[in-house]
Amino acid sequence: MEKLYTVSDLAQLTRSQVRENFKNYMNPGLCTLLGLLDFDKQYVRAEGVYVWDGDGNRYLDFLGGYGSLNLGHNHPYVIEALQKVAAMPNLLQAGMGVAASTLAHNLAQITPGRLQNTFFCNSGAEAVEGALKLARIATGRTRILSCQSGFHGKTMGSLSVTGREKYRKDFEPLLPACDVVPYGDLEALEEQLKTEDVAAFIVEPIQGEGGIIVPPAGYLSAALALCHKYGTLLIADEIQTGLGRTGKMFACEHEGVEPDILCLAKSLGGGIMPIGAVITTAELWNKAYGGIEKCLLHTSTFGGNTWAATAGIATLEVLYKEDLPRRAAELGAYLLDGLRLLQEKYRLIREVRGCGLLVGIEFEQPAKGMLAKIAGAVNKLASEYLGSMVAGVLLNEHRIITAYTLNNPNVIRLEPPLVVSREEIDYVLNALETTFAKNKSFLGFGLASGKTFLSGKLGRK
Repeated sequence: MEKLYTVSDLAQLTRSQVRENFKNYMNPGLCTLLGLLDFDKQYVRAEGVYVWDGDGNRYLDFLGGYGSLNLGHNHPYVIEALQKVAAMPNLLQAGMGVAASTLAHNLAQITPGRLQNTFFCNSGAEAVEGALKLARIATGRTRILSCQSGFHGKTMGSLSVTGREKYRKDFEPLLPACDVVPYGDLEALEEQLKTEDVAAFIVEPIQGEGGIIVPPAGYLSAALALCHKYGTLLIADEIQTGLGRTGKMFACEHEGVEPDILCLAKSLGGGIMPIGAVITTAELWNKAYGGIEKCLLHTSTFGGNTWAATAGIATLEVLYKEDLPRRAAELGAYLLDGLRLLQEKYRLIREVRGCGLLVGIEFEQPAKGMLAKIAGAVNKLASEYLGSMVAGVLLNEHRIITAYTLNNPNVIRLEPPLVVSREEIDYVLNALETTFAKNKSFLGFGLASGKTFLSGKLGRK
């Protein structure tokens, strides 16, 4: 048996050792993908909107854990809260959790409408699984509708309602009776609902991994009305949009929508603890799990553990004390205005869209002949991960962390912690200006990516 590392060894491991462990014992393909554009850096410290690598370089995090870091990295108030409960039992399911029941009370106060009862789990995908099960048992129906380009997770149930073929095809058959409609298309939605056998329509108020797609005004409220007309429940997937990200505590509040079921995760744990939640009305909860006979039909060993629930309580405190939804609305508008000025100057930018601090930049597709000029591994990146090439330049030339969206790799997201400053937004806007001025064509980005690839292959330690 090889040596077993200890926690004390972590600070001493080199970038090369970390890469080898990841490659040999985790995911070799992902290791290769990260290495192509020098994304396999070794980060050793994080605070607020910044992270530092082992060489002492500071990076501005505009990825924000895909929406998990609304409070930023290692928020001191959340860490302090965890220290206060360190002596309490963390996992004791043969009882009623003090922290979990308190967080459930708080969520009932801040979520839209009559949402009241919460089931706690550990991730967004698990929250979606819980929501789908709840909808089926509460309605007695089996069909589930979701949207093209939607993203709800990669477990079997959540994948069944995720709208990109690449992630689905190798795992079929998935859950039966799951159908998709075009996002924003009310006619198509009603056509499916008319059969009156649909348990739920699950929808993101703004599609995150679909490329930061904002639906037409009034879409969500009209969708809710159609669902109720035909006896269908509406599940709002607020896993990425929730808790202040779009300028409201919940994105569905922009249209005054009160969903039947709401899914939360990501930033609920304050960037410290994994936690997910499914929240519904008392009426629906009692239909699904009311009474002694049904109360244990859906459970989770780690769901609602003391540390995770405490992080959730502290997170809500910070969101309100620092008025982060308002901050997201104001700074998001400032960021979008700056990006649209860049769009007017550079033809590479096809569209800028978003709401609050959930922003996407979509790029023009390269001509097919252009790809022939970019060789090897970078050509492969170009055809599938266009946004990653821009993200690579931002990371390696400006030390700004971004990433493409999973269902539309031609879009990079700007999703910083809500504690970001106007000056930090200006830094990103200036870096983008420099980047587009320097690389005025897709070929320019391809060549820049090729240089990064070669220098990384030759110079990593």
